[in-house]
Amino acid sequence: MRKLEKALAGAALAAMVAGLCPAAHAAEVKREIAGTLADGTQVSAITLTADNGISATVLSYGATLQKLLAPDSNGRVADVLLGYDELSDYVEHPNYFGVTVGRYANRIAGGRFTLDGKTYQLPLNDGRNSLHGGDHGFDKTAWEVVSTKSGPTASVVLRHVSPDGDSGYPGRVVATVTYTLDEAGNLGIAFEAKTDKPTVINMTNHAIFDMAGEGSGNGAMGQMLTIPASHFTPVDANLIPTGELRPVEGSVFDFRQARRVADGLRDGTDQQIVYGRGYDHNFALDKGVTARPELAARLEDPASGRVLEVLTTEPGVQFYSGNFLDGTLIGKQGHLYRMGDGIALEPQKFPDAPNHPDFVSARVDPGKPYRHVMIYRLSTSR
Repeated sequence: MRKLEKALAGAALAAMVAGLCPAAHAAEVKREIAGTLADGTQVSAITLTADNGISATVLSYGATLQKLLAPDSNGRVADVLLGYDELSDYVEHPNYFGVTVGRYANRIAGGRFTLDGKTYQLPLNDGRNSLHGGDHGFDKTAWEVVSTKSGPTASVVLRHVSPDGDSGYPGRVVATVTYTLDEAGNLGIAFEAKTDKPTVINMTNHAIFDMAGEGSGNGAMGQMLTIPASHFTPVDANLIPTGELRPVEGSVFDFRQARRVADGLRDGTDQQIVYGRGYDHNFALDKGVTARPELAARLEDPASGRVLEVLTTEPGVQFYSGNFLDGTLIGKQGHLYRMGDGIALEPQKFPDAPNHPDFVSARVDPGKPYRHVMIYRLSTSR
């Protein structure tokens, strides 16, 4: 019965994302062994491939989006994600490349929050803060592959059970991530989580993009970014939101019209840029929380013509300009990753929301599952 329930849940999520991403012809799924963890657990690599040249490879370790291949305006295919070629590097040199982050994406101040009068302490893995669920978050565990499916929309469903008290969070949480790919160039990612006691959940994908192709000589800083947000959440010196919603107008945070990523990146007169060493900020999307995914960001590489649109049901998107890539990580094809070689666009609840009553709540209760649906939509501009 449990296997049937899991299959039905995965099918429901796949159908939901498929309904948001109209499909044409068949897309294929291929499953291989990516390697084995120290405890003997086998990790799978599942590749979803469409006829239009787009394909996505997902590792069951961390429910990680390892590769995303996309053609340019001339049909040349490149991997647009920073990351590693080998499973061992994701384990031994973690840097959140393409992973599913949880239980709580982004930062929680002091690693503490209070729920129903009880204070919970989380691991401090980011100076004074807890980041992306702590040292042993959703990104550092092997997920179960529940199902894979080829057809008009290819899909893979992954599942992870986080016990009560895991990394300090209350509640036993059963989480699923469903990746889908259709012929229109839509890679859907649907997150769902159920809990047996009140808790906080904020899941997203942490892909780092270079639309010119991973390892390109110029990185992502010359690419054109649009974020439909009139406000952002400024941070303090510890990168924790102050609670203010600040207008972007007249500042280097105004991406309502397409601008080069690099244009405001070195503006040392803006204290927010100084705090973040560049952009590492949450943007409050004008659309707010929506029932169906709507546009959160658009990234275009003028040279190749590749375009990425990020859609989400969530109220915010974290724009991170790769400020902590310092040349110490060797990624795919032996490429040395440096500051600005890629950017992350992470749809989410706002950072530190459990400690800001005015922010959209991240609380999840029994019988009221958490859901977040996002889409990476790939196309070309010419």
